[in-house]
Parts: sequence; C-alpha cells; structure tokens
Amino acid sequence: MPEDGATPAPRQLPSDGTVLAFDYGEKKIGVALGNFVTREAHALVIIPNITVEGRFEAVTALIDEWAPVQLVVGMPTNPDGSQQPSMRLARRFGNQLNGRFGLPVAWVDESYTSIAAEMAGARKGALDAEAASLILQQYFDQHPL
Repeated sequence: MPEDGATPAPRQLPSDGTVLAFDYGEKKIGVALGNFVTREAHALVIIPNITVEGRFEAVTALIDEWAPVQLVVGMPTNPDGSQQPSMRLARRFGNQLNGRFGLPVAWVDESYTSIAAEMAGARKGALDAEAASLILQQYFDQHPL
C-alpha cells in the first residue's frame, strides 16, 4: 500500500503477449495457451505431475518456448466458499510459479471446467488441457479490452 494510505491502482493488463493457463491436478496439469491480441484460448499440453522437479522442468520448457507475460491458474472453489485440499494445492502451485519465474499469476474460478470440457466433447486424454483452455477463456472474458 502506498505511504499516503491510498489504495494502489489495479495492475494494468498488457495489450499484447502470450498467456499460459494451468488446470492443476495432483496427477496431471492441463496447460492452455492464448494471447492478449486474439483473446482466444487453446489447449496446449498435459504435464504429468509426478515429481516437483519433473513438473517444473516441463513448466520451464513451456515458459522458455512461449515467453508468457501472464500466468493463470484455476482455483477450485466450493459453492459455499469453504476450502478444499485441491484449493490449497492450486494456490501453492501458483505461488511457486510466481516465485520461480517472476511472472504475474492470476486466479480464475475453475469450478466445473472439467465437466464442461467433457460435455464439449473433449477426448478423455485431452480433458485437463481443454479444462485449462476454459479457465484461460474465462480469464479473457472477465478482463475485457
């Protein structure tokens, strides 16, 4: 907070640049790609979430390849607002992304994205990446130009 007690201005979103979104799961992480120009999300890949080292090796490769200016992480929420274990894990993952890569991380309610991806006809093996694309599209929709 500024010294004068004023509320800090909200962070200005970029008008250009790549965005990576993550649908964090204990066994696998869906990843989607989009950018601030087209504001369209596309499923990219699913990362096996077996070890911390393997997870971040894969994320580092994606960040090196796509050079994102923003990261988005799906945050599972309960309708009553209570916390669940997956919520804490997703928040920890997002905080680790920010700490390791120094990129801003935004949180999007990911409730029902896997169900929506399945209903939209996503293949079983691509479900997590499609859910990540729904998370990213929701982020774009919530932040109009």
